[in-house]
Amino acid sequence: MNLDFNQDDIDFRNQVRDFIKVSYTQDMKDELARSKNGSASKELHVKWQKSLYEKGWIAPNWPVEHGGPGFTTTQKYIFETEMAHAGAPRTVPFGLSMVAPVLMEFGTEEQKKKYLPDILSTKVWWCQGYSEPGSGSDLASLQTKAEKVDDKYVVNGTKTWTTMAQHADWIFCLVRTETTEIKQEGISFLLIDMKTPGIEVKPIITIDGSHEVNMVYFDNVEVPTSNLIGEEGQGWNIAKFLLMHERSGIAGIAALKRELSRLKEISATIENGNGVLLDDPDFRKKLESTEIELTATEFTELRTLSAMSSGGSPGAESSILKIKGTELQQTISELFIEMLGYYAHPFFEEDKIGTNETVGPDYAAPAMPHYLNYRKVSIYGGSNEIQRNVISKAILGL
Repeated sequence: MNLDFNQDDIDFRNQVRDFIKVSYTQDMKDELARSKNGSASKELHVKWQKSLYEKGWIAPNWPVEHGGPGFTTTQKYIFETEMAHAGAPRTVPFGLSMVAPVLMEFGTEEQKKKYLPDILSTKVWWCQGYSEPGSGSDLASLQTKAEKVDDKYVVNGTKTWTTMAQHADWIFCLVRTETTEIKQEGISFLLIDMKTPGIEVKPIITIDGSHEVNMVYFDNVEVPTSNLIGEEGQGWNIAKFLLMHERSGIAGIAALKRELSRLKEISATIENGNGVLLDDPDFRKKLESTEIELTATEFTELRTLSAMSSGGSPGAESSILKIKGTELQQTISELFIEMLGYYAHPFFEEDKIGTNETVGPDYAAPAMPHYLNYRKVSIYGGSNEIQRNVISKAILGL
């Protein structure tokens, strides 16, 4: 793995920066800044992703034969770093980074032709139907059933914590097609049109006050058997394959580097005794410790990225990245709260207190919602406790 920038890499970096200057407009930046917890709206996501699609950069990790740009490992690193440095919205992962690799690996040629182009162009939005009210970290205990009747499956059950289901056109779902002694063996992987009669979506309002996740109910939902990916009973292996890709992307190292830089910049402006907060030994020690952890995690990500570029799959490294990346996300959000002091404490639906003025500096408003929202990151995608078990089995053989 060589990350020394040659002239071609420098030229590519300049291309990315020029693209961002033109395509990531001030209106888009302002809209993102006004959002409650720094999350983009569906409209902003669509606008941004369509501009990436038109440039040919929407799917950096896709192979060229399916519409990927053919980036080198170094170009992928440059691309992600520059996007994060600019504060651009991250692409929605459910289609591009999750179900798409599954289709490429397990789908038929007909399924690839049907679904991949619309995922690439952001014409169709996807969500993930994995967790259930009684099945989270123990995902194999899921109870949503799909009974085969002639040329269709009839699906009944409930999914929970379904991110962006309120916007989704399709959902990829783990369902139980057979009751077996070994619970993992009776699971299958279905693609379901969210407009199918019998599907109901109800919002879950999270602790930060936002509507990001949902309950999804299936009541005698009829799904064509042609929407089965792979074979019946193969769903657990497909799920593990997908989760490796999901966990690798959760870490968000480039975005964390940007947030750490913001911490340094802002703390250098906050008065603290006779100096500024950045010069406080205790606070600076926390920043430096976080930066060391982040650098180590970044190199793990780069090794994984290099292996994937050579045709490999993320293995136990995806679990390592998930653990360390989410811990760093929580640590940095906690440092923002510590840095802002009393300006971070008030949390109101509209960030107002009876006037038209915000409380504290503009950058303080999303700090508490962000902190509260990030409590979830060590749980979703497989809790960090479960990831430690995965690592112990894969690496230590325990």
